Amino acid sequence: MPVKKNLFVLSCITVFAVAVFAVLGCFATKAHAASAQTVPQTPWTGNDETAADAANAAAVYFTANINPEGLMAVYEALGLQANGNVAVKISTGEPGNTHYLDPNLIKGLVQKVNGTIVECNVAYQGRRASAATHYQVARDHGFTAIAPVVILDERADINIPVSGGKHLKVDIVGARFNEFNFHIVLSHFKGHQMGGFGGALKNMSIGYASSAGKSWIHSAGRSRTGIWSGNQNDFLESMAEAAKAVADSNKGRFIYINVMNHLSVDCDCSGNPAKPTMADIGILASLDPVALDKACIDLVYAAKDSKDLITRIESRNGLLTIDHAEKIGLGSKAYRLVKL
Repeated sequence: MPVKKNLFVLSCITVFAVAVFAVLGCFATKAHAASAQTVPQTPWTGNDETAADAANAAAVYFTANINPEGLMAVYEALGLQANGNVAVKISTGEPGNTHYLDPNLIKGLVQKVNGTIVECNVAYQGRRASAATHYQVARDHGFTAIAPVVILDERADINIPVSGGKHLKVDIVGARFNEFNFHIVLSHFKGHQMGGFGGALKNMSIGYASSAGKSWIHSAGRSRTGIWSGNQNDFLESMAEAAKAVADSNKGRFIYINVMNHLSVDCDCSGNPAKPTMADIGILASLDPVALDKACIDLVYAAKDSKDLITRIESRNGLLTIDHAEKIGLGSKAYRLVKL
């Protein structure tokens, strides 16, 4: 009888302990869920979906308002004030193209930071192939009316080092690049005939590259002339490496903004671009160019009318540029989308 009584008591204790642990586990689960829900992660793209990882991911600020106020809002949300000799890197747009950034859209921001609009010459025939005619295009497109304009390679170009590159040891940029100590990379996000898409990474690489530098990137470091030669994947990875060289040249003094309007499958460098077949999306900004371009790509893939642009991106293996940029340490594809 004592043995049976002891067994009964032990059974009761065991049942009670299991019940207590179940209740505590329930509270712990609810507490963890409540904590995770407080972290803004719309969307969160990391592999390990924990609250801590989401909180540490780069912030990408978004507004659907494609107007001067919206542009100013994403700039101010970044919390990093442009100061010093500020370069605002845009594309002046090929004559015949009307998809490039509207001077009236960017005027307020450029003037607020006392910025200079900067560009480089192209490596193909056209009115932007020489500084003299390129300056005229900038005037024709309304940019000289809102701010000073400098063609960075109007006189010469220089080499800047590439750290950790697979293809490039140096990047070739316009010599006047060194005149500026703060940069706003203000990009029109759209498709691209060769890269699949163009955003911050392309504007940093091909955009800052001199005419010779553009050929250097397209050929993955094999030639300073003839941009159409070279392996496609090597070219895409070289863009990422050139972008990293630009960012490394002045760490902590770069701001990245992408405007997602006029979403043609073709770049602003085309004088006869395809008409957009999808609606405008908004303006995004970040201190991480990889996170910024990844957020834009995700918004394209989420849009219901983006079939043509997705086809262009995938037909050129365009996402490799983002992947390689993360691999070599330029930034991270993980981000938090913060809607303003």
